[in-house]
Amino acid sequence: MILDGKKLSKNILNNISLEIKTLKNKPCLAVILVGDDYASSVYVNKKIKTCNEVDIKSIDYKLDKNYKEEDLLKLIDELNSNDEVNGILVQLPLPAHIDTKKIIKKISAKKDVDGFSPTNLGLLLSNDTPYFYPATPLGIMMLLEHYNIEVKAKNICIINDSIIVGRPLAAMLLNKGASVSICHKLTKNLKDYTLNADIIISATGVLHLLDDSFFNENAIAIDVGICKKENNKLISGDINYEKVANKIKAISPVPGGVGPMTIAALMFNTLKSYKEKNND
Repeated sequence: MILDGKKLSKNILNNISLEIKTLKNKPCLAVILVGDDYASSVYVNKKIKTCNEVDIKSIDYKLDKNYKEEDLLKLIDELNSNDEVNGILVQLPLPAHIDTKKIIKKISAKKDVDGFSPTNLGLLLSNDTPYFYPATPLGIMMLLEHYNIEVKAKNICIINDSIIVGRPLAAMLLNKGASVSICHKLTKNLKDYTLNADIIISATGVLHLLDDSFFNENAIAIDVGICKKENNKLISGDINYEKVANKIKAISPVPGGVGPMTIAALMFNTLKSYKEKNND
């Protein structure tokens, strides 16, 4: 079975667009990109394009790679205080001279539509309801739910320990009753974890890290990795799709799997922020 995130995301975005048409005003998302990292530029452009498609107003800040940390903090303060802005997204990674943790902490938890603030992550970790779930984990959970894939009492292996994917996703799955293993680049004998897992979620960015020898025949594979070749085109993921697809129970492809779901989840969070502020 193919877990088609592209098709599902279109349905979600269509419903968001229809709901926005009923609102008095448009939700507003501020998107900040510092520097010219290729992958980051691709993601930001997709997010801005999707905002336009669903009628979310986007305010775009494409800043020089030498932009000062203090100026970025001031900009976020201004956006926190701007009642017209419902969501603030700072595209990661940031240049080395900027303290990423300091920037994330500065974003108001009620406008943190990426779900990375200490407040939102803390609420999630304590099995409480955050203002927003992080977009990629939320997109993955939406995908699993749509295809009626139960996570309760399942063994799930996540190959990623970042605050963007692995850590918040592990908390979300634990809160749903799953048994979760988090693996990373220091993990020894990765197959010991993947072969015993019902669901494997990989987000390393290492092209074709996993072939069919890492999966049992009943496994479900969620590929979050995006890898690029020399021509800079984003083309494939962590999982060798050709070798794995016909030997396991289900798989999400790259492209067309989690990527579109991440953007749909971001739009979902932005609309949610608007509705909660305006009691709609």
